Amino acid sequence: MSIPKSVLYPPFNIVRLSHIVLTVTNLKASRAFYVDTLGLQVTAEDSKRVYLRALEERGHHCVILEQGDHGVANELGFKIFDEEHLDRAAKHFETQGLPVQWIDAPHQRRTFRTRDPQGIPLEFYATMDRLAPIHQKYTLYKGVKPLRIDHFNCFSPDVRASVEFYNTLGFRVTEYTDSEDGSELWAAWMHRKGGVHDIAFTNGLGPRLHHVAFWVPTPLNIVDLLDLMSTTGYVNNIERGPGRHGISNAFFLYVRDPDGHRIEIYCSDYQTVDPDLEPIRWDLKDPQRQTLWGAPAPRSWFEEGSTFRGAELRASKLKSTPIVAP
Repeated sequence: MSIPKSVLYPPFNIVRLSHIVLTVTNLKASRAFYVDTLGLQVTAEDSKRVYLRALEERGHHCVILEQGDHGVANELGFKIFDEEHLDRAAKHFETQGLPVQWIDAPHQRRTFRTRDPQGIPLEFYATMDRLAPIHQKYTLYKGVKPLRIDHFNCFSPDVRASVEFYNTLGFRVTEYTDSEDGSELWAAWMHRKGGVHDIAFTNGLGPRLHHVAFWVPTPLNIVDLLDLMSTTGYVNNIERGPGRHGISNAFFLYVRDPDGHRIEIYCSDYQTVDPDLEPIRWDLKDPQRQTLWGAPAPRSWFEEGSTFRGAELRASKLKSTPIVAP
C-alpha cells in the first residue's frame, strides 16, 4: 500500500485551510485583478497590504496581498479548533524539531508560524476577526463570484515524505497516483474539511506553490470569467481550461495573476467526511486522471510554480515528472 493509514485522532485538530499570503510587485495591479476581475471582497488595506475574503466566508481574510520586490508565495494558513489545540500544535512542531515563531498577525489572535519538513511556510491560528455575512448581498457578486478558498496544491520533491508528515497532522488521503508496484507516490490529495482536498502534493522541483483554488457556484461562472478576462486585457492570463479533472471530478479553469501566481477556479467535487472512506487510486499512465475531458495542459502548467519565501529548492526524488494534479 502506497499511502499511510489515516490518523483519526491527531495530537491537535486542524479545522480547514484558511488563507494564503502572496507577495506581489504591484499592489495596485494585483488588487484590480483579485477584486475587479475575480470578485474577491476587500476587508482592509493600506499602502503595503490588501486583505480579501470570498463571498461565503465570515473570517476576515482568505488572501493577503503584500507589496514586495519579487512575486513569491508566503504562508499557507490553517485554522485550529481552539486555543488549547493551538498550544498543542505549537508543542507538536517543537517536538518535531521544527521552528515555531509566535507573531502579531493583524485581524488574528494568537498566531504562530512554522515550516513543514520540505520547507513550506505554514501559519496556524484559532481565532480570526469575524465579519457580517454577505452571501445574500447579491450586488457584491462580481467576476467569477468566488464563494470560498478551497485548496492549495504544492510541488514536493518527496511526495511520500509530505504525505506521511501531513498524515500525522490528521489530513486524510482522498485520491492518489502511485508507481505500478506501489513503491512510490507521484501525487496525493489530502483533506480536513470534508472535500477532496485542503492541500495536495505533486512530484516536482520544490517546495513550490502550484496553485491556490477558489470554489465558485457553477461552471457557468467560469464561462463568465473567460468572457470578462478576454475583453479586459487578461486574455493572456488564461492558462488552461475550462475542463473537468478525473481526480476530484471538479470543473476547472487555471489563470495567472499579474505576478504569475496560479489561481484555479474550481467547483463540483464531492464529499469526503466519512472517516472510513477509501482513497481512490489512479494509474500513472491514465491520461484522464488530470483531464477527464478538455484541451491538453500547456508545458507551463507542468513546470512553473511560485517559490516559497525562504525555502530552498530541491530536485524531485522521482526523476521523471508526470502530469500535475487538480
